[in-house]
Amino acid sequence: MQSATAISVFEQLGVKPVINARGHNTVLGGSTPSARVKAAMDQADRYFVEMKDLLERSGEIVADLLGAEAAYITPGAAAAMALGTAACITGTDVEKMARLPDTTGLKSRVLLQFNQQYSYQRACTIVGTKLILVGDERGTSKDQLAAALDDQTACVLYPAHLEDATGVLRLETVLEMAHQREIPVLVDAAGQVYPIERFKSYPRMGCDLIAFGGKYIGGFNSSGILCGRKALIDAAVPQGFIGFETQTQRRGFGRPLKLDRQEIIGLVVALQDWMTMDHDRRLADLERRLDVVRRQVDGLPGVSVNLIRGIGSSPRTLEIAIDPKAARRDAAAVIEGLRDGSPSIAVGAIEGGLRINVATVWEGDEEIVARRLRALLQ
Repeated sequence: MQSATAISVFEQLGVKPVINARGHNTVLGGSTPSARVKAAMDQADRYFVEMKDLLERSGEIVADLLGAEAAYITPGAAAAMALGTAACITGTDVEKMARLPDTTGLKSRVLLQFNQQYSYQRACTIVGTKLILVGDERGTSKDQLAAALDDQTACVLYPAHLEDATGVLRLETVLEMAHQREIPVLVDAAGQVYPIERFKSYPRMGCDLIAFGGKYIGGFNSSGILCGRKALIDAAVPQGFIGFETQTQRRGFGRPLKLDRQEIIGLVVALQDWMTMDHDRRLADLERRLDVVRRQVDGLPGVSVNLIRGIGSSPRTLEIAIDPKAARRDAAAVIEGLRDGSPSIAVGAIEGGLRINVATVWEGDEEIVARRLRALLQ
């Protein structure tokens, strides 16, 4: 159950605490790290450290765990994308680094397939690039991509979660075509952390740079990973916040992308745990907790429930379809009722229903979610 202390901390500030049954959602605070991660971060409080050394060693550990040539811990996946894009523009040329976001005369085009457009593409343009959409609403052809891959292209952005969008070229195809022109591919794989083989597949496939979100593996919302080819990681590191502090003259853009030593330690421990934990047991526990919700609402008039087994950051969710005529209220009204109640409960919205994700629900609070749902639906 939610602790009274946790609730009172928010209420003392005049803000409403939320039971997060939506998932690892940044607007709700992202994640709840494990006790072991928190303990490691507490230990990191005891001493200070040369951050350059900590970033270097943590990067080596992360790279080894993921099977990548090199890695760098960042303040989230979007920061990893920004640094990765910058690395593709500048290489290790410090004069070019100091110029960003002025990309005049530099390779500054980032290619994205038309049907892979999404909000986080913005992370790649903050360093001064121009986003070039390839194809149209019908999809992207090989000929269209080949024509777009020119000598002004810094990289190709590939959102891994949109690989199955209409008419999108597969990642393997994009890698092959881009590499023929010696153009790197930056993969946004923020939540592609399960199965473990999928998590580790991107470096093995030859992806030049990969961005992951730390919140999906039990780290903090404000942590992430950039990994891939060593030459490109070496170009990204000087453009980070410690690179800014240690450069004597020409400084890069990345000073705002700061991390605490505790966050770095926390992410390393979270990744180590993620790679060794019993994921079958984790998923079984998620199903057990989702079943608490299912038993309360399944069979109510106008309500149908479906357990969804998938991959990535939300491998187990419960989808609840609501027939507004039979249930006498529609999904939007139920979602609003959950949100406006006390405590507030956030769930995902789907067409004609809602989605429950208990991965971010405190142990026992699924019972509160279940009772509130039943009260709104019966």
